[in-house]
Amino acid sequence: MLDLLERNAGFMGSTDRYEQAEAVLLGAPMECTVSFRPGTRKGPEQIRLVSRGLEEYSVDLNRDLADYFYYDAGDVELPPGTLQESLRRIGTVTAEILAGGKFPLIIGGEHLVSLAVIKEVARVYPELAVIQLDAHADLREEYLGERYSHATVMRRAVDLLGGENLYQFGVRSGTREEIEFGRNNTNLFLNGLVQPLQEIIPLLKGRPIYVTLDIDVVDPAFAPGTGAAEPCGCTSKEIIRAVHMLGELDVVGFDLVEVSPLYDLSEKTALLAAKLVREAILSFCRPSKD
Repeated sequence: MLDLLERNAGFMGSTDRYEQAEAVLLGAPMECTVSFRPGTRKGPEQIRLVSRGLEEYSVDLNRDLADYFYYDAGDVELPPGTLQESLRRIGTVTAEILAGGKFPLIIGGEHLVSLAVIKEVARVYPELAVIQLDAHADLREEYLGERYSHATVMRRAVDLLGGENLYQFGVRSGTREEIEFGRNNTNLFLNGLVQPLQEIIPLLKGRPIYVTLDIDVVDPAFAPGTGAAEPCGCTSKEIIRAVHMLGELDVVGFDLVEVSPLYDLSEKTALLAAKLVREAILSFCRPSKD
């Protein structure tokens, strides 16, 4: 695994002991199919950087990162412009993390990186369900002639898992065909986030769950630093609450994607992302320090 990694400054509170870590943070700075505003390849670096300005303690959860062992593996080294090789490398490192019995926590990068991770998680957990928190349906069969794109990533997940195992929340953008496909084939909750999650969570208890969080699910008033910002989204407080609610489930993997620092000089998007990573660790993992 190490020959595919480039070490960057660690996320706040991370341990340098891989073997003892329960969770592994992995940057996947892939930006091969971005179609509007570029910059997601800088997301992992910026999220790590601003994490230093946050406390390790979560007031809401009354939990502290100091009580958790998690390892920041750095970023997967990705040859520029090589889509399939980039996906292969991300999948290879994810598979090794899973083989070690560790929780994969991925920071993108564009949303297509999720597909490489979901494939590997599904090999370990055949009954896997995916929860997508996103402004966009990402259900196109193809985009600009390509089947593999940030706009098709959830359609490829449907090919892999079946639409009945995909739960989509916060969606408020898509083509007519995408929305019709979602209504007929997936569990699509347009615009809603907290309320539909409250209804669905009891139905998913006992199943392995993968969570993919596109930062553009949040309204651009709170998270402008993303490639395809979409108005009328949730607030920062609501997305934090959603992550806490998902902690009631057996979450076996998580990614946060589409932070593009170029469009947010205030760094509030990266700060929100870093806080979400902190809350994800505290919500989905077990304390492991004495």
